[in-house]
Amino acid sequence: MSAFVSLQKLLPQHLISRVAGRLASSEHPWLRERLIRAFARAYGVDMAEAERSDLADYRSFNDFFSRALRPGARPIDPATDAVVSPADGVVSQTGLIEDGQLLQAKGIRYSFEALADAAAHPDFEGGAFATVYLSPSDYHRVHLPLAGRLVRTVAIPGKLFSVNATTEAGVDGLFAINERLVMEFETAHGRMLVVMVGAMIVASIETVWDGPRSPYRQKVVTEHDLTFETGAEIGRFLLGSSVVLAFEPGRVDLRDDLAAGTVLRMGEAIGRAR
Repeated sequence: MSAFVSLQKLLPQHLISRVAGRLASSEHPWLRERLIRAFARAYGVDMAEAERSDLADYRSFNDFFSRALRPGARPIDPATDAVVSPADGVVSQTGLIEDGQLLQAKGIRYSFEALADAAAHPDFEGGAFATVYLSPSDYHRVHLPLAGRLVRTVAIPGKLFSVNATTEAGVDGLFAINERLVMEFETAHGRMLVVMVGAMIVASIETVWDGPRSPYRQKVVTEHDLTFETGAEIGRFLLGSSVVLAFEPGRVDLRDDLAAGTVLRMGEAIGRAR
């Protein structure tokens, strides 16, 4: 086990994240401006893509971090059978759900039932999955890969390990033990799960509908009846993490070239629905 992973097991993850969240939500001009400018400089954030390109126009670090992009910056693949990337990011892993497990990292698998909780179902066995990692410099709004109707969400409290290659290789069941929001959609091509996974210093997971506030204190299952088009915004991270997608078997074919390390832009096709 790496020292980085060992240290995170000792740290008060939730306390650190709450403190970071308060700083990030502060609208104090001195703090807000320094946080935003330091972050933009350190990560080379391209503000030319942003709906508001002037750093001074943001009321807090969170407002800046979850910034909207200008219209047309992320075109949605127009094909009627397109399954699109839910976010800007990098593919962490992709493949099929086999023996009730997903691939987390080379040689490490974890339980689909533990990840999805109340939304898990044997019908997903053999279906495609993909995990997309959002780095701190990425656009942090999450969009729907395939048009559908939101029928259920499950807010699940948990750990707040950072999510990156080191923790994926060193923390068993990382995505199934971290805080997460499981969203279940009914589509014309079967059911689809979109799981937003929280992480260290992620101050919040937000959705475009009303729901429990992150960090979650207890598991909350909520029934919904909301319809969204392909590419519609469904949520956002306040600091980065990962999104796990899962589809029923025989319903979606992911791109043959979609592999760990593939760089994605929100809206580009990652597969086709049958």
